[in-house]
Amino acid sequence: YIAPLFLVTMAWQPNEVDLRQILQLLKECQSPNTEIQSAVQNKLESLSCYPDFNNYLVFVLTKMSAEDDHTRSLAGLILKNNVKSHYEKFPENVRQLIKYECLHTIGDPSPLIRAIVAILITAVARNDGFAEWQDLIPTLFQFVDSGNYEACEGSFLALHNICEDVADVADVISGLPVDIMIPKFIQYIKHYSPKIRSLAVACICHFMQVSTILVHIQELIQNLFAVANDESGEVRKNVCHALVTLLGIRIDHLVPFLNGIIEYMLLRTQDEDGNVALEACEFWLIIAEQPICKQALCPYLPSLVPVLVRGMKYSEVDIMLLKGDEDDEGVPDKEEDIKPRFHKPKLQSHQHINGIDDSQHYVEATTENSPEEDSDDDEMLSEWNLRKCSAAALDILASVFGNDLLPVLLPILKEVLFTEDWVTKESGILVLGAVAEGCLGGLNQHLPNLIPFLIESLSDEKAPVRSIACWTLSRYAHWVVNQSEKSFFQSLITELLKRLLDTNKRVQEAACSAFATLEEEACSSLVPYLEHIIQTLVFAFSKYQRKNLLILYDAFGTLADSVGHHLNKPELINLLMPPLIQKWNALHDQDRDLFPLLECLSSIAIALQSGFLPYAEPVFQRCVSLVEQTLNQSLVQTQNDQYDQPDKDFMIVALDLLSGLTEGIDSSIDSLVGKSNLLVLLYRCMQDQTDEVRQSSFALLGDLTKACFRHVQQYIGDMMPLLGKNLNPSLVSVCNNSAWAIGEIAMQMGSNVQPYLSLVLDKLIEILNRDDIPKTLLENTAITVGRLGYVCPHEVAPKCKSLRCIRDNEEKDSAFRGVCSMISVNPGGVVANFMYFCDAVASWHSPKEDLKETFHKILHGFKMQVGEENWKNFSSQFPPPLKERLANSYGENFDHWE
Repeated sequence: YIAPLFLVTMAWQPNEVDLRQILQLLKECQSPNTEIQSAVQNKLESLSCYPDFNNYLVFVLTKMSAEDDHTRSLAGLILKNNVKSHYEKFPENVRQLIKYECLHTIGDPSPLIRAIVAILITAVARNDGFAEWQDLIPTLFQFVDSGNYEACEGSFLALHNICEDVADVADVISGLPVDIMIPKFIQYIKHYSPKIRSLAVACICHFMQVSTILVHIQELIQNLFAVANDESGEVRKNVCHALVTLLGIRIDHLVPFLNGIIEYMLLRTQDEDGNVALEACEFWLIIAEQPICKQALCPYLPSLVPVLVRGMKYSEVDIMLLKGDEDDEGVPDKEEDIKPRFHKPKLQSHQHINGIDDSQHYVEATTENSPEEDSDDDEMLSEWNLRKCSAAALDILASVFGNDLLPVLLPILKEVLFTEDWVTKESGILVLGAVAEGCLGGLNQHLPNLIPFLIESLSDEKAPVRSIACWTLSRYAHWVVNQSEKSFFQSLITELLKRLLDTNKRVQEAACSAFATLEEEACSSLVPYLEHIIQTLVFAFSKYQRKNLLILYDAFGTLADSVGHHLNKPELINLLMPPLIQKWNALHDQDRDLFPLLECLSSIAIALQSGFLPYAEPVFQRCVSLVEQTLNQSLVQTQNDQYDQPDKDFMIVALDLLSGLTEGIDSSIDSLVGKSNLLVLLYRCMQDQTDEVRQSSFALLGDLTKACFRHVQQYIGDMMPLLGKNLNPSLVSVCNNSAWAIGEIAMQMGSNVQPYLSLVLDKLIEILNRDDIPKTLLENTAITVGRLGYVCPHEVAPKCKSLRCIRDNEEKDSAFRGVCSMISVNPGGVVANFMYFCDAVASWHSPKEDLKETFHKILHGFKMQVGEENWKNFSSQFPPPLKERLANSYGENFDHWE
C-alpha cells in the first residue's frame, strides 16, 4: 500500500513560482492590517476551488520545515477547512497525498505542527470513513510503539481527536478496531510521559460503554489507581473523569473499590488545581443518582459536607471579575451580555369540564438558575465551575439524605452565616438556598430566625451578598407565604421591591427573578400590595438596562398570572399599561425583545379581561401583521432559496398573544376577527412545517372557537382534517393542542361534528391505549373523547371497549372520568352500547373510591332507568365472566331485579 502512495507523492512537485506566491499569501494572512487580511482571505477562498492548491498546502505543512511554525500551521488549518467543506470534490490522488504526508509528519519535531497534523488526520477520517482508511489506526499504533517520542505523542493526539470526534456514534465505533485500541490505551496509562498518560486516560473514557471494556476492567482500574496521584494535574483530572464516567455506566464493577474511590474523590475535590477539583466534584453529582448512594456516602458525610461548603465560596479570580460593589445601573449592557431569547409556544389544557376538575396544568420542568450561576456580565463567571458544581452536589445530596444531612450541616452553617467576612457569608447563604428543598422539614424550626436574617441580608453593603440573598429567599418563598404570621411575608415583599430598584444590575436581576417566584407562590395574597408592587415595577422601567428589562417583563406577566382579574381596576390599569404600550410602540417588528413583551401582554390581557379592551385593536392588528409578514417571507424563501428562512418565533409569539387576547376579552374579539383575514392566515399556519407554529395555531383555534365560533365555522371543513393529521403523540405538544381544539369545536358544533369523527376519533382512542404518553396529553385526550361522546353518544360509546385495554393508572382514571361525565350528562345516548361501558368498567382492578362510587351510580341508575324487563333482556347478553366481575366489584345482581 505504501509503495503506490510513495509513487503518488513523487509524481507531484510544486511549481516554485506558485509556491512562493502561496507562501507570501500565508504570511500576509498574519498581518495585523484588517484590509490586507480580508483581501488575502478572498484570494485564499478563490484558490480553494483548485485541487493543486491543496497539494501546495500539504507541501508547506509537511515539507517546508525551514519555514516558521505559524506559516506551516496556517497552511494546515486552511487545508483542514477545505477538507471539511470540499473533500468530496478532491481528486483521489490529492486525498491519498494528504493521508500519506500527514501520517509521515505526525512525528514532526514541532509540537504545534504535530497538533495541526493530528487535527487534519481527524478531519480526513471523519469525511473518508474508517472503511476507506483502514490502515489509519494500525499505522498510528505503530508510531505509538515506535520508541520515537514525537511520533508517539503526535499519534496519540490524533487518536484522542478521533475518539473524541466519533466514539459517541455507535455505527462509527463499529468501524473501529476497539479490541486493539482499548488494551493499548490501558497499557499507555502508565507511560513515562505525563502527556501520553493524560491522553491515554482521555482516550479510554470515550469507550466506557463498549462491551470490550469489561474484559479489561480490572487492569483499567488498577492502572488508573497507579496514576491517581500523578504529578500532572491533567492526568489527575482525566483519572477523575474516567472514574466518574465508570461510575455512571459500570457502577457494579466499581463496588469493591468504592470506599477507596470516595476517599480519593474527597481528596481531589480539594485539589489545588481547580480543573482537577471540578472534575472530582462531578463525582458527587453522579453517585447521588445511584441506588447505592445513601449506603455508600453516609459514613463520609462529616468529611464531604465541609468540602462542598468550602467549594461554594467565590475564588479570588471570581471576586476580581465580580466588580461586586459597583453601582452600574447606568452602564448600558453589551450586546454579548444579552442571551438569545426563545419563545415557548402555548400549551392548552381542559379545565373544569363537565364537572371534572383537571387541576394538573402543564408545567414545564426547568432547572433553578440562581443569579450567581448565569447572570454575571463576565463570561468567565457564567461558566460551570467548582462553586456551581459544589452547590449542585449539595442540593442533590440534600434531596437524597434529607434531614439526615442537618446534624453535619447546621454547625457549619452557623459558622459561615454569622461572620464578618462577606465572601464566607455569601457562600453560607448559597448553602442555605441549596438545601432548601431537601432539608426543609428539618430546617422548619430554624426558619423563624433564618428568614429575618436573610431579609436583613438584602440590605448588605456587598452586592453579591444582596444578590444571593434574593435567590435563597426565593427558595423559601413557599414557606414564607404559608405562615400564619404575616410579618415575614410583608417584610419580604417590602425588601425585595427595594432590591428591584438596586443600583447594581446583578442585584436587580436576582431580585426580579426572586419576586417572580414569590408572585407564583403568593397569588391572591398579593392583592393588598398591588398598587405598591406595580408602582415599583413601573419605576424599574426607567432604571433598567436592556438585559434586566427583559426579565422585568416576566415579573409583570407572572404578576398578571398570579392575581388574575384583581388587576382589572382602572387605577391599576392606568399605572400598568402606559410603560408597556410605550415599549410596544418603540420596538420594531424584527426586534427579538418583542418576545418577552408579547408574552407579558398575553398574560396581562387574560388577567385584565374587559379592562384590556382599549388596547385590544392595535395589539390585534400588529399581531395579525406579524403573522402575515412571516408567512409571506416564508413563502418567498420556499420559492427562492437565495433568501433566508424568516425567524418563525415572531409568528409563534404573535399567535400566542392573539390567543391570550381572545381568552381575555372573549366575545369582544368577534368584531376584530370579522374585519381581518386572521382565519385565512391561521389555516396557513396550521399547515406550517414548524411544529411550534402548528402548536400555537391549534391553541388559537380553540380559543377562537370558544369566543367567536361563527367566524371559525366556515373553515371547519378544511381545518378538521388538519387537526386529525396532527394527532401524532410523538409530537406531544402539537398533539395536545390539536386534541384540545377538537374538544372545543365539538362543544360548539354539537351533533354536527359527526361527519368529522372518522378523522379524529380512532386516533384519540389510540392515544388513550398507549403506555408511553405523558399524563397531560392523556388527560386532555380523555376529556376530548368525553366531549365527543356527549355530543355524538351513539358513535363514541362503542369505542369505550378500547378503554378496557388500558392498565390501571392515573391516565386511565382521567379517561374514565371523561366517559362517566359523558354518560351522566347524556345517559340516554349510550343505551344501545352500554355493554361496552360495562366491559370497560370491569377491566378495573382497583379504581379510586370516588370513581368506583361513580361506576356504581351509573350501573344502578341504568338499571332503574330501563326497567326490570329491559334490564333482564339486556343483562342476559353479558358473558358470564363479565357478570361475575361486575357482581363482585359493584354488588349488582345481573340475574334478578333489585
